[in-house]
Amino acid sequence: MLVTLRSTLYFAAMILSIVLFGLGIVTIGMLLPLTARDRMAAAWGSTNLWLMRVICGLKYRIHGKENLPKDAAIVMCKHQSTWETISLKSILPPAQSWILKQELMRIPVFGWALAAIPNIPIDRKAGRKAVKQIVERGSALLQQGRIIVIFPEGTRTAPGEKRKYGIGGSLLAEKSGYPVIPIAHNAGVFWRRRGLKKYPGTIDVVVGQAFDPAGMKASEITRKIEAWIETEVDKLPTQPE
Repeated sequence: MLVTLRSTLYFAAMILSIVLFGLGIVTIGMLLPLTARDRMAAAWGSTNLWLMRVICGLKYRIHGKENLPKDAAIVMCKHQSTWETISLKSILPPAQSWILKQELMRIPVFGWALAAIPNIPIDRKAGRKAVKQIVERGSALLQQGRIIVIFPEGTRTAPGEKRKYGIGGSLLAEKSGYPVIPIAHNAGVFWRRRGLKKYPGTIDVVVGQAFDPAGMKASEITRKIEAWIETEVDKLPTQPE
């Protein structure tokens, strides 16, 4: 009962944060340089991490913090929960561009804020056209010094379940030559894929060493990323503390 109450309170606070920060990004932020909008988005992530800790008792710890990117790179992250879509905004440097589903751009305020930052919305049904868009747009943004964030599974996958990793991010790595950084975590244990409840405890986030994709085909990069992420996830706790 207490978990549900706290989770409901956090959900209300999260919506309020989306409205406040989202409107700030598309009004004041549009009058400022892109770096200012990036910092506002990062502040939104940090605010929500604080709200989760204070309201829900949900914390996190990072293993391999020294591996976090400092320059342009391709980050491929496990996707179990809404948590990582919020937290990476704060954990990673602010200059981020995300590969995300096109439907998110239609959400009032939230979608407007996404459009105010150079993200890469794709139609997941578009097949090769979507992959081409990822490679072309992603390469251009990497050259501008931005970090590209992608969830290779494409959608949230419950802990213990497996889903095929997509090739879009790996093809971007093959064609652009920028380093790839894998991230594993167990956020889905505390914030379920389709659940309201946020269970108290500490999420483990594991950041792998960057690797150079030079000489590797996209299929090889995908296998390497999948093997590393899934191996690390299997080592993490599967129940709230």
